[in-house]
Amino acid sequence: MSVLETILRFLRSDAASDRVVPPTGFTALLTSVSTGAMAFLAVFAIALSLAAGDLAARWEAELTGTATVRISAPTEQVEAQTEAVLTALSQTPGIAGTRQINEAEQQALLAPWFGVDLPLDRLRLPVLIEVQETAEGPDIEGLAQRLAAEAPGAVYDNHNRWRLPLIEAAANLRFLGLISLLLIAGVTAVTVALAAFAALSANGKIIDVLRLVGARDNWISRAFVRRYTLRALGGAAVGAALGMIVVALLPGGVETGVLSGLGFNGAEWLWPLLVPVIGGAIAWGATRTAAVRRLKESA
Repeated sequence: MSVLETILRFLRSDAASDRVVPPTGFTALLTSVSTGAMAFLAVFAIALSLAAGDLAARWEAELTGTATVRISAPTEQVEAQTEAVLTALSQTPGIAGTRQINEAEQQALLAPWFGVDLPLDRLRLPVLIEVQETAEGPDIEGLAQRLAAEAPGAVYDNHNRWRLPLIEAAANLRFLGLISLLLIAGVTAVTVALAAFAALSANGKIIDVLRLVGARDNWISRAFVRRYTLRALGGAAVGAALGMIVVALLPGGVETGVLSGLGFNGAEWLWPLLVPVIGGAIAWGATRTAAVRRLKESA
């Protein structure tokens, strides 16, 4: 018998075994609500992990191979040092191109921190030169020595001081999302197992009667496992669907900061669809373990 046939046989309605398990009650509600809530949180944990991975990749792509030269000098020396820096950069192997950042661009960079009405005319901002490096990159030490001699107010920054910590932080955020998924799976398994164990204990007399009329423990166990797995599967499906709707409705855009990358793109929408399936599998394993243990204790 194939795996698909086994699953279909398990899901197929069985009126006789369904009457063994109470269709309503505290344990039924606990199973559906808890798995739904865990599935809802799992969707956000998946979105967080994917967003963190995308964020790390984006930072790596945007910052690798770029650098900035910052020139802070007395007003009368700014122009001369800027020319010296541009000349030095143009003569340095490993530099693919340079571009001086104008005041409008500097104001746009500072706007998130100080607002759009920043009075640049009252501030003496440094001159910023954007540098594109080749794959080999320049000799940083040699370039720094030349700039120190020809333009003492210039500092060459290849962003490594803060690029690597940012990428590491994004990787840690992704790891946190994966840990959250494991915790959610564990809580789901424990909750469903406790609900099934409680239902088996509450129906101890019914189980004794079933044994007297010839019912085997495997048949009784399968009845409870099937009912609680389907409850968990239904609750997880509803929770995952609600989570996907909420994620889809999250605001996007640069103005939302971290939330701008929280969501699913393209094939990533397939990941939340696995949540109910995994939730059902966890419920099956947890319920089966609880049922076998409880029936052995009452034998």
